[in-house]
Amino acid sequence: MKTLVLGLGNPILTDDSVGFRVIQGLRAKFSRPNLTLMESSASGLTLLDLIAGYDKVIFIDAIQNEGGQAGKMYRLNTENLSGTCHLASSHGINLATALELGKRLEIALPQQIIIFAIEVVDVNTFSERCTPEVEKAIPLAVSMVAEELSGG
Repeated sequence: MKTLVLGLGNPILTDDSVGFRVIQGLRAKFSRPNLTLMESSASGLTLLDLIAGYDKVIFIDAIQNEGGQAGKMYRLNTENLSGTCHLASSHGINLATALELGKRLEIALPQQIIIFAIEVVDVNTFSERCTPEVEKAIPLAVSMVAEELSGG
């Protein structure tokens, strides 16, 4: 099975770099010919180009929920995103909308899509370091994704 693990975010915006940091942790554990570990600051329709042709994709990204606890991990799938689909403009298209558009355009999208989201505090301050709460969650995120990759 051809698998992509895609860490999303911005490496210079504090907690928004958490997807990048998890990918770095996974690189120390995994090296397989059918596995691609990648970081990207892409969003919206650009994601379709990155994930097309894979059988499985695992997204790793920051999330901010009202009242959320920093460092909390969420394992989501595309059904969890169904209420967020919108297409008022091609600017600012979210993941759910991009995936729906990809299906309608008959792009070869992965059959299995999993999202690991880490609750974050600060995605606006310029820094290459995560906040302490999010920093503590990175090893757990690496372990959860590693377990997913190992079939657990």
